[in-house]
Amino acid sequence: MNAESATRLVQRRLGLALRDRVAGEDAPERAQRIWGKPGERWFTPDDPIWRVHEDASMFAGGIASLLLQSLHPLAMAGVAGHSGYKSDAWGRLQRTSHYIATTTYGTIEDAEAAIARVREIHERVRGRDDLGRAYRASDPHLLLWVHVAEIHSFLRAHQTFGARALSPRETDRYVEQTGMAARRLGVTHPPTDALGLQRVLDSYRPELEATPAALEAARFLLLHPPLPLIARAGYGTLASGGVALLPDWARTMLRIPVPGPVARHVAHPLGQLGTAAVRWGMAGVTA
Repeated sequence: MNAESATRLVQRRLGLALRDRVAGEDAPERAQRIWGKPGERWFTPDDPIWRVHEDASMFAGGIASLLLQSLHPLAMAGVAGHSGYKSDAWGRLQRTSHYIATTTYGTIEDAEAAIARVREIHERVRGRDDLGRAYRASDPHLLLWVHVAEIHSFLRAHQTFGARALSPRETDRYVEQTGMAARRLGVTHPPTDALGLQRVLDSYRPELEATPAALEAARFLLLHPPLPLIARAGYGTLASGGVALLPDWARTMLRIPVPGPVARHVAHPLGQLGTAAVRWGMAGVTA
């Protein structure tokens, strides 16, 4: 085997390992159902939402999203009490990635069916946090927090690590397009542009808390991921990217000892390295 063949083999193995982790071992069959099924769709390859959600920057953006979302005590209580995120971390990731792929690229029929399934699950997720405060996953106020924390993280990741950043007009359009599924899921007034997204995110800050559950989730994501030792270095670069994407106040609340200059000059380059490795690996699967 020559050097070029060996490199391609390594690239393909990396891409397949990433795909199996994120989309599951039945990823080819799922992809055929999502992209291959004929029917009307909400979006096209020319839309910003398509570009953002297919980019390798989503790996770091997803980590940032989970960290940021954990800061709402009632949203975190629901995750800690009902999701089994530690015992089934990869299953949860695969279900989330399948939902995002279906609502972004799938037929309208399949997208609406996926949303209906999640709404049904949300109706069963309710309880009280450690301070006795009631929560329910179908609460529009909590749904809006989860939505804006996610979209803020995905957008920031794309603009920081993406292959081709969005223009200001495309950025607003991305925020607007993500509201399509969010409204059907139960978010009553999702933001429709980047300025509105930031304003809504900022409006939640008085409600945010670094609860013990949030700090535990951060330790799990950053220090104890369910990965073999050989894979942790690569994951660490993506996790560093996710940390760099967080607002300074969020890192402070989560007690992540990465001040702004370290985030910019250390975590940010590591995130770029990790995203580039993911992009290279995934190209070996699709080539």
